[in-house]
Amino acid sequence: MRIDQDGAARAQAKRICGPLARHIDGFVALLAREAYAPATLGEKRRLIVDLSCWLRRSKLPLELLDEERLRQFLIDRYRRFKRRNGDIQTTRRLLGYLRDINCIPVPRAKIDRTSLGRLTRDFERFLSSERCLARSTLVDYLRTVRSFLIDRFDDKALQLNALRPTDIHHFIVGNLKTCSRSKAKATVAALRSFTRFLHQRGRIALDLAAAVPGVADWRSSHLPKSLPPKKIKQLLASCNRNTPAGRRDYAILLLMARLGLRAGEVVGMTLDDLDWKCGEIVVHGKGQQEARLPLPTDVGTALVSYLRHTRPTCSTRRVFVRMRVPYRGLGGHSTVCRIVVRALKRAGLNVEFKGAHLFRHSLATNLLRRGATLTEIGQLLRHKDLTTTQIYAKVNIAALRTIALPWPRGAL
Repeated sequence: MRIDQDGAARAQAKRICGPLARHIDGFVALLAREAYAPATLGEKRRLIVDLSCWLRRSKLPLELLDEERLRQFLIDRYRRFKRRNGDIQTTRRLLGYLRDINCIPVPRAKIDRTSLGRLTRDFERFLSSERCLARSTLVDYLRTVRSFLIDRFDDKALQLNALRPTDIHHFIVGNLKTCSRSKAKATVAALRSFTRFLHQRGRIALDLAAAVPGVADWRSSHLPKSLPPKKIKQLLASCNRNTPAGRRDYAILLLMARLGLRAGEVVGMTLDDLDWKCGEIVVHGKGQQEARLPLPTDVGTALVSYLRHTRPTCSTRRVFVRMRVPYRGLGGHSTVCRIVVRALKRAGLNVEFKGAHLFRHSLATNLLRRGATLTEIGQLLRHKDLTTTQIYAKVNIAALRTIALPWPRGAL
């Protein structure tokens, strides 16, 4: 049987033709390092072999392979074979591999040479270098600004000095009627930052930032959503640590419960951020800020258990990775939020707020009730401004009662 398999492999190798023939083994080896099953690797190999032969039949050199050629190949292939899940992802992955090894050129990004394009690029550099915004926030700001400028000037030349407060008001009222409160706040923040930028650069004479209306979302109108320590313990206990996913989720939830990490900070954590010798962890927070926090014993134990017995062997340096192939870092903060939602459901906890910030709020609230000062809580949560931490002062009801004024006698 072994001889027959080797003979079949050699026969298949001889049938490989086309410009991709000498790159197939390297690409399959890359996929093998991500722990794909042998049968899956065989299917992906056959797909790339078909692509190589298709390029040869179409008389296309490898240098012309791009997204459009891949689309044409898949359309032609699906006329002969059944569509399989993962074909599009595999061919795109191949394209990235070939570009990484300089076999095909990397497409040049189209540069918008219009005045709108130049202005938004200047604003992007400002947000990145001077404001140090996260990439996701930066992209949202640019999308909002482009939409505003197109709405105001359409295809006409940008006459920035012609901008008036009414233009901003009309855009906000007209476009944000159906959006969420958080989206409305983000839009207003983007326009306020943009008008400040224009005024600082001398592009407009009026300081329109003061004319950007605020969104009615009073921070002091409600108490921070939190869970008492007993329910946090119940939530952590819901993770089945006899399974790989359970050990990973337990380590993630424990990090947020003990150190108040944000979801994005958990996702971006790398193996290099764990300093076992000093018993510390490096946290990459908002605004490109870094902080070193002590690693509690229970958190360190959970991480060691996950890293030694659960985390699959893979090339990424991210601490937390997917539990299914291809093994790579978690997709984003929404993945952590889904882990929290599943844990709440398993624990039978029906709470109003189900985001990852629930742990951060719970940690601050419980520390305050145990006697910690707002300054100490702000240091742990890595707040730049103490006013951000002051929202937790509202949860200390007993202390607030001592400063409450008596109700006037005879008042209704």
